[in-house]
Amino acid sequence: MTRSEIWLINLDPTIGAEIRRKRPAVIVSVDSIGVLPLRVIVPITEWKENYGEAPWMVHLNPDLENNLEKPSCADTFQVRSVSHRRFINRLGKVNLYKMKEIEHAISRVLGILSCL
Repeated sequence: MTRSEIWLINLDPTIGAEIRRKRPAVIVSVDSIGVLPLRVIVPITEWKENYGEAPWMVHLNPDLENNLEKPSCADTFQVRSVSHRRFINRLGKVNLYKMKEIEHAISRVLGILSCL
């Protein structure tokens, strides 16, 4: 489980408006940080046209590298730390350009100056 990989993750149980179900997610935590069996992830959901207005949604088109089945987006407003036990199987990975877009969107959500 390394940074930029996309994994199928079981996010249930959830509460309220938290994104739920088994779904793809991209690992955003730095591999060298942390000793606990946790990873910081950004869940991936199906793309909808109105998401283009939301600066925290990063559009992901399916390709041979990410192995997504349909147009999707990384929902950086739902960034969270999850246990290794939630990880089901590796699907693919995002390229460096998309990873930078995800980092930038997270920095906007958290109010941190961007690295870009």
